[in-house]
Amino acid sequence: MFELVVFFAGVFGGAVASIAGFGIGSLLTPAIALTTGAKLAVAAVSLPHAVGTSIRFWRFRRDVDWKVVRSFGFTSAAGGLTGALLNTWATSRALELVFGSLLVLAGASQVTGFAKRWRLRGGFAWLGGALSGFFGGLVGNQGGIRTAAMLGFEVNKRQFVATTTAVALLIDMARVPIYVAVETAALAGMWPTIVFATIGVITGTLFGEKLLSRVPESRFRVVVGVLLLLLGISFLIGPRG
Repeated sequence: MFELVVFFAGVFGGAVASIAGFGIGSLLTPAIALTTGAKLAVAAVSLPHAVGTSIRFWRFRRDVDWKVVRSFGFTSAAGGLTGALLNTWATSRALELVFGSLLVLAGASQVTGFAKRWRLRGGFAWLGGALSGFFGGLVGNQGGIRTAAMLGFEVNKRQFVATTTAVALLIDMARVPIYVAVETAALAGMWPTIVFATIGVITGTLFGEKLLSRVPESRFRVVVGVLLLLLGISFLIGPRG
C-alpha cells in the first residue's frame, strides 16, 4: 500500500512539474517521509527527481532560454546549495510560514493579474535567482519559490518549463552525489520505494507534457499561480515532515 501511495505521488508530482516546473519534491517528499523521516526522504526523492528532471530537460531542451539560465539560473543554483547547507539549523516553523506566505502572494498576484506589472531584468535577474534559491534551500523546497521568481520573465509556457527544468537539473547534478555519498546504506535499503517513485515520476512527466499542450498560452500563468497558491497554503496549514 505504501509503495502505491509513493507511485501515485510520483505520477502527480511528475505531471505537475511538466506543467509548472516544480512538484516532484513537493509531493513525493511528504509521502516518503511518512515512514523514513524528512531528512532521509529528501535524499531518497533526489534520485527520482533527477531522473524526471533529466527526461523533462531532454524533451524540452530546444525551448531553454539560456540567457535566463546564465543569469537567474546559476545564481539560483548557487543560492539553493548555500541555503541547503544551512537547512539543518535554520529551518523553523516561522520560516515555513514566511515561505508559505510568499508563495501565496506570488500565486495570488498571477491569478489576479497584478504580476503583469513587474518583470525581472538585468541585475534584478541575478538577485532574484540568488534570493529565491537561498530561501528555497533554507526551507527545503526550492522548486516552488524558483517557479514563483521565474514568473518575472517574459517567456512562453514551453520556455518557462524548459528553463526552470534546466536550472533544476544544475542543482540535481550538484546535490545527488552528496546525498548518495552520505546516505548510501539507508538509500540501498529503500530501493523498492525509490523504484516505485521513479516509475511514477517518469509516467507523470510524460503525461504532464501532453497536459501542457492543452493549456492555453493566455491561461498558463494563472494555472501556475493556482499551483503556487496550493503549495503555499500547504506550508501555512501545518509543519511538513
